Amino acid sequence: MKKVAFYTLGCKLNYSETSGISRMFEQRGYKKVAFNDQPDIFIVNTCSVTENADKKCRKIVREAQAINPNGYVAIIGCYAQLKPQEISEIPGVDAVLGAAEKFRLIDLLDGFVKEPSQQQGKVFASPIEDAVDYHVAYSLNDRTRTFLKVQDGCDYPCAYCTIPLARGKSRSDTIENVVKSAREIAARGVKEIVLTGVNIGDFGLQNGQRVETFLGLVKALDEVEGIERFRISSIEPNLLTDEIIAFVAQSKRFVPHFHIPLQSGSNKILGLMRRRYRRELYVDRVSKIKELMPHCCIGVDVIVGHPGETNDDFLETYQFLNELDISYLHVFTYSERPNTLAVDIKPVVPQSQRAERSKMLHILSDKKRRAFYESQLGLERTVLFEEDVVNGYMQGFTENYVRVSVQYDPLLINEMKTLRLTNINADGTVEAEESESIPMFVHN
Repeated sequence: MKKVAFYTLGCKLNYSETSGISRMFEQRGYKKVAFNDQPDIFIVNTCSVTENADKKCRKIVREAQAINPNGYVAIIGCYAQLKPQEISEIPGVDAVLGAAEKFRLIDLLDGFVKEPSQQQGKVFASPIEDAVDYHVAYSLNDRTRTFLKVQDGCDYPCAYCTIPLARGKSRSDTIENVVKSAREIAARGVKEIVLTGVNIGDFGLQNGQRVETFLGLVKALDEVEGIERFRISSIEPNLLTDEIIAFVAQSKRFVPHFHIPLQSGSNKILGLMRRRYRRELYVDRVSKIKELMPHCCIGVDVIVGHPGETNDDFLETYQFLNELDISYLHVFTYSERPNTLAVDIKPVVPQSQRAERSKMLHILSDKKRRAFYESQLGLERTVLFEEDVVNGYMQGFTENYVRVSVQYDPLLINEMKTLRLTNINADGTVEAEESESIPMFVHN
């Protein structure tokens, strides 16, 4: 029995796909092992959004060779689709598979036999236009939470982004299939499902035709027994409708937590980015959410240093975010991507300014998160506890995404418990006590 190991870079969608591919290997008689457990085959799932994709890929390949010099190394994922020839020339790479091929790698690579005479890795990468099939995927590495892919690809030509080039056109699973997967996940005892995809608000496109909607999917999943929580990973503001917000506000299982990409608080920069909304719409979405769910957690993606962003543009973004009723930021520093529109936009922001702007927004994010946590103190919230233990403490998240830390109790793993949030620790997590005001799991 050949042993196979996986390494995943990038987003939760990549993690769900790696998990799905790993189950395909196990169904075909391979044994999944840890990366350092002398595997015969190494599968590396790459990302094109994170910086230094090439550097990270090379480092992982070197590690694989150090662990097993005779191991077969196959590279898949977004970076593999964008730069297959470049990756094939990395010493130690045996094969590179693009978006249309990665789910067929077991058949394409025929036993994963190294060929000593091979000068560079074999390339199996069709044009991205050939990536039209939809492949079901969900992660099962965590007893508590699963990432369920519901959509792939993107039809939005944002100026800075390579995802349409790496994943192809928007396409979705059917509501029937997603519900089936959710029930399979529930049968394994998982309590929370996070819906993931490239552009999940665009759910419903099949063979280029819109046959279903994201709202229809949300309504169907809300009826799935056995899952305590559904969480929406990220949704574009122009696709987050009043109807979706209203349904989540009164749903049985969808939690009050939205992650909504903004990217810039300057309408000028949003235009250069070719985003499909302006800041006024974003304000409207946040206001609607807070009107119906005052306790809702709202996360924001923002890019600093996009070409054309002056200091005044950045300060406009900073002030916009500072005044907005949001809970935390995910800050991305712009980095040049070949074959994108943004690389031709001038002026280019110096790296030092990008770093300074990133630092400012990270500090703002910390302030926003603390203010949100403080607003929840004294309130009762339901915590789903995870199994990781650090220095004798375990953690979990409330329905509205407050991270709670308590002393380890094995009976709490993968359990939902209603607690009163009491105070914020030095590490930024929140302490809690039993609802009857009996202190529980207090730090020394």
